[in-house]
Formats: sequence, C-alpha cells, structure tokens
Amino acid sequence: MGFSLKKSSAAVQMLCVTFGVIGQLGVIVCGILPRWRVSTYIGTNSLNSQVSRDYGLWMECVTQTTGQQQCKMYDSMLELPSDLQAARVMTAISFILGNENTKPKLVLVAGVGLLLAGLLVIIPVNWSTYNTVRDFHSYWLMNSRKREIGASIYIGWAAGMILILTGALFCCFGRPRSSLSGGTARYHSNRASGPNDDTI
Repeated sequence: MGFSLKKSSAAVQMLCVTFGVIGQLGVIVCGILPRWRVSTYIGTNSLNSQVSRDYGLWMECVTQTTGQQQCKMYDSMLELPSDLQAARVMTAISFILGNENTKPKLVLVAGVGLLLAGLLVIIPVNWSTYNTVRDFHSYWLMNSRKREIGASIYIGWAAGMILILTGALFCCFGRPRSSLSGGTARYHSNRASGPNDDTI
C-alpha cells in the first residue's frame, strides 16, 4: 500500500514538473515576443497604406504591407509606459523563481516558487490588458495611437495559470502527512528486559 502511494505521488510530481517547465517556456515566449500591444495604422499612401506596429517589453517592430519588418530595441526604459516597465521586472523575476524551484526533492518550496512566478506573470499581463482596452475606447486618443491586445498577452495568461495550478498541486503534495498507522509510536530500551522496565 505504501509503495503504491509513493509511486502515484512520484508520478504526479513528475507531471507537475512537466507542467512547470511548460509554464516557464510560456513565460520566456511571453517576455521575448514583441507582441504585447499591436496597432494598425491606415495612412493616405495607397502604395504603403498600412503599417503594423508590435510593441513588446524589449523592442518594437514595424511591418510594412510589402512584408518588410524592422525591429528596434528601446533606447531607454523610460520610453516604456509604467505597466510595461513593471512587466519587464516581474517577468524576469517570474522566470528566476520558476526556474530555480522546479525540483522534485523540494516539493513545497517549488510550489511556493511557482505560485509566485504565476502571479508575477498574471499581474503585468492584466495590467497591460486594462491599459490597452482603456486607451482603445478612449475618445481623446487618435486612432493612429490606439493599440490592441497582442499574442504575448494570451501566452502570458496561459503560462501564469499553468504556473499557479502547478504550484498549488506542489503545495498540496508538499504538506507533511501524518502516520498512516494512526497509532502511538512505541520505543523500547536496548537494555535487557526486566520486570520493572517501562515501555515509552
């Protein structure tokens, strides 16, 4: 019975490790892919009337209708709005937490680390989503400056939820379990048994 429980617990832990790795890969893709905010500007030039801009944490890319794409790293972190500045920091910390603690031998520590990693992805993703939707419906913002939600946001949501669920499972399996026998442990002295020897 004990061997069966240990075997099933190890299988679940390995499954959790697999999901943790998937979540971490999602965090990497979400952080690197420059598609946190996407805009489409319709200009007056019929030859090159559409310019698509993709805004990420580290760079922005411009795609012409001819298929040419140019990407440029941000010269300064101050160029980014506050939500994307925070997203840089939180996403980096999320990757460090999840990457360091996905170890089967440290189940409870891994669970807490993955929970924090998931939250540190969900928070900036939701913050960026709120600002993007708010600006999109703003009457005071020009159409050429309005943005839409990019693919990185959806990847971030998925990665964050996977990390949170995996962390919760790790925390459940990492709790100390009481003895299966339910009885009181009995310890005997190594001395030769006698009539006056007591059992502790």
